[in-house]
Amino acid sequence: MPTIRQITAIIEELAPLQLQESYDNAGLQVGDDSLPATGALLCVDVTEAVVDEAIELGVNLIIAHHPLLFRPLKRIVGSNYIERVVMKALRHDIAIYAAHTNLDAVAVNHVWAKKLGLSQVEVLQPVRDMLYKLVTYVPVAHADALKEALFAVGAGTIGAYDCCSFTSNGVGTFRAGEGTSPYCGSQGTLHHEPESRVEVVLPAYLKGRVVRALLSAHPYEEPAYDLISIANDYTQAGIGVVGNLPEPVSVYNLLQQVKAQTACAQVRHTATSDTMVQRIALCGGAGSSLIGNALAAKADLFITGEIGYHQFFGYENRMILAEIGHYESEQHTKDIFCEVITKKIPNFATYYTKVETNPIKYL
Repeated sequence: MPTIRQITAIIEELAPLQLQESYDNAGLQVGDDSLPATGALLCVDVTEAVVDEAIELGVNLIIAHHPLLFRPLKRIVGSNYIERVVMKALRHDIAIYAAHTNLDAVAVNHVWAKKLGLSQVEVLQPVRDMLYKLVTYVPVAHADALKEALFAVGAGTIGAYDCCSFTSNGVGTFRAGEGTSPYCGSQGTLHHEPESRVEVVLPAYLKGRVVRALLSAHPYEEPAYDLISIANDYTQAGIGVVGNLPEPVSVYNLLQQVKAQTACAQVRHTATSDTMVQRIALCGGAGSSLIGNALAAKADLFITGEIGYHQFFGYENRMILAEIGHYESEQHTKDIFCEVITKKIPNFATYYTKVETNPIKYL
């Protein structure tokens, strides 16, 4: 039986915690992740009723999209639903885990885009301050094997291209000290070795894995390498996406399709007339801060979960805005959790909550 930590690690392999926004609190919220996992209950939000459901099902892991804990608790006395959830979960040895903006950054909007049939999908707001360049030096004959080892753990990916590197040749020098076992040269003698300088880029969350691969594949006892922070945007992850439909369609028909797919009660939108749209921007949840990004990306239509009243103004004849509801735009996160877990561990028990956790109702 896998541990709770082994189950959540599967999610973090897809959505590393380092990708979450600075305000967020993704990861383990409550409980002991060293315990064997008896099953997982999947939801968007954690409520007392969801914990009761987990108890009834006999599962000890709840995986949610939205974190239960955003702010520190000064006391846990049951004065609100968050404190009561924590107390009940701890009494029943139930762990609560959340994958929020880290999941948004890599999957939530991409899955939505796929459901709508968008192609040439790009991130609207890429993650910043995430990239490093690894530079190392290796005997020429070992350069290809070293690069393969680095590529195998995720280094060298730029956009839709992988196995990206740059190699230049030169001569390295070193003198092995007492007690060493040099791969080439001898102790106490200055050695000149034809070497390849190998450069690859990698995201920060892969640093440990990439360095371990380097040290394992490199023939030297003490490989020389540099990890250099670079200012490039990490375009493989970020908030919101934009992509193209195969051909222009009626905005009215497209919004009807979105309404049916998400089962949302209503779509609020700016004036549409008989507009045809093809380039579509999406952001699950509260994505109104990306309206400008969608406009800059030349989107015909921007769909998100929440838009403030005054934010609907000012885009006439430039881009259509549509709001479908926060919960409605992110409810497919349960599908993402289920797919990634069962792909790795097919016989692990996962359940979709039957509790209606959307706090907003419509007449």
